[in-house]
Amino acid sequence: MDPYRITIYCQNGGPTLFRITTTSLGCLPLVRIPAMPKTSAQARARKIRLLLFDVDGVLTDGKMYFLPQQDKTTENTQLSARGSIEFKGFHAHDGVAISLARLGGLRTGLITKRYSETVALRARDLKLEFVLQGIHDKGRAFKDTVKQAGLGLDEACFVGDDIVDLPAMRYAGLAIAVQNARAEVKRGSHYITPHAGGEGALRDAVEMILKAQGKWKKVLEAYLTEHPTVQ
Repeated sequence: MDPYRITIYCQNGGPTLFRITTTSLGCLPLVRIPAMPKTSAQARARKIRLLLFDVDGVLTDGKMYFLPQQDKTTENTQLSARGSIEFKGFHAHDGVAISLARLGGLRTGLITKRYSETVALRARDLKLEFVLQGIHDKGRAFKDTVKQAGLGLDEACFVGDDIVDLPAMRYAGLAIAVQNARAEVKRGSHYITPHAGGEGALRDAVEMILKAQGKWKKVLEAYLTEHPTVQ
């Protein structure tokens, strides 16, 4: 039996048998189908109008500090660390990043699994538009927030560091991992920041987006003129 055989059934007669030999195949030109081009991080960044991010490990270095609370009469039952006062450190560069993002027309917000009064205070200082704490399904929260903002998923970015951020990153038009993110998160990202979480990673994300959109120089001049006080 020939290794290559094609049988074609015609309307006006019986089957017509064509035999293709290895010799005839060698005469056929090879046709290579190119792979679909991947959209670059810069091309994705040009569409972004909403920047959402995690807190622990992105806005902070991931470390959490707790001080036992002596007076529990005003205890907030929403807090992740009940019975203690939670401390977090924030980088001034990231504070400036939010001001730069606002000047560049980017809307901002955070989505975090924990609930912390420290985060709520920082969010108010930075005037974040979207503040979602105590979120277990970040993918759903991300989609809902984008819809609430009246935008498409390709117009929203998410910055994460750990596997709990992957659902949101997979929906994002631009997924950014911080420098010290877990390996799975880096593999699932379109861009990795030069700096680690809590060390200016969010600033890296904002600068990358604004530069891709051609707004960086104009935003920088506007910031130097306005002299925002929040850092």
